Amino acid sequence: MIWTGDSPPHVPVSELSTDTVINVITNMTITVQSLFPNLQVFPALGNHDYWPQDQLPTVTSKVYKAVASLWKPWLDEEALGTLRKGGFYSQKVPTNPSLRIVSLNTNLYYGPNAVTQNKTDPANQFEWLDDTLSSSRQNEEKVYIIAHVPVGYLPYSVSTTAVRECYNEKLIDIFRRHSDVIAGQFYGHTHRDSIMVLSDRKGSPVSSLFVAPAVTPVKSVSQKQTNNPGIRLFQYDPRDYKLLDMLQFYLNLTEANLKGRSNWLLEYILTQTYGVEDLQPGSLYGLAKQFALLGSKQFIKYYNYFYVSYDSSAICDETCKPFQICAIMNLDQISYTDCLKQYYIKQNH
Repeated sequence: MIWTGDSPPHVPVSELSTDTVINVITNMTITVQSLFPNLQVFPALGNHDYWPQDQLPTVTSKVYKAVASLWKPWLDEEALGTLRKGGFYSQKVPTNPSLRIVSLNTNLYYGPNAVTQNKTDPANQFEWLDDTLSSSRQNEEKVYIIAHVPVGYLPYSVSTTAVRECYNEKLIDIFRRHSDVIAGQFYGHTHRDSIMVLSDRKGSPVSSLFVAPAVTPVKSVSQKQTNNPGIRLFQYDPRDYKLLDMLQFYLNLTEANLKGRSNWLLEYILTQTYGVEDLQPGSLYGLAKQFALLGSKQFIKYYNYFYVSYDSSAICDETCKPFQICAIMNLDQISYTDCLKQYYIKQNH
């Protein structure tokens, strides 16, 4: 199981404390352990898994020590060591020894984190990541990257990266150089269901990224849409860890509140919904090209799933769509800016 963080509620800072945050993470950990006693779980810290929120430090802290203690049943000593120091770790999957999970603390790169302002390599995580991926290559391992705050651009904002732009460029550079080792990337944070395809500098797709919607809905006062709760199941090839398919499940929250009971349903199976072969970068890149077409029915489906089927009347118009498409296909500043320019050139002719 991949657990991409953010257990505490999204409430004002004054309503929480370090001890409250640790208690909430403890409750969540105990719940997961009691419901899935035999499951190997790989957690990642979210920006709300700290107090004050977003301010995750570059050195050891009460929260880092607490989660290292809580997650001991799942992680080995080496993983617990870096988790305690900087909130990140890597570990081989016990049942699949040639697959490694790399759990990043991307909260160190998050804009609101004042602790890491102007730091070149917060907690030396870039150097550690580069070294970890290089040794995975030498040991012929494949790697799944997991983290809370995703790389790339936010599909609902104008030219806004999820992490600080300078850190985003560094991560993209590392992921490009090690794309032969990375078999998949999994993120959370946005409470929306989206995909991204990382391309190399020549424009060839090299890595598939998945942003999972949350179990909790979230919306700002100005937003019309929110998300239904969602969880997902990935299928992979046990020989080479290639991602084959994804099954997205959801809860219609409006209906559940009316009936007073929950009824989780299969929302979609990715390959069947979109008619693609698998979840490989080439397949997703081809799908994104279809999304980009004028009046694309594929994209209408995608945009409904973006909010986890919360409101099928939601429309992504010609102002909204360029940000969605450019965010899917362009993760670095140069290609993203170029993508938006192409859209505006088309619109003005």
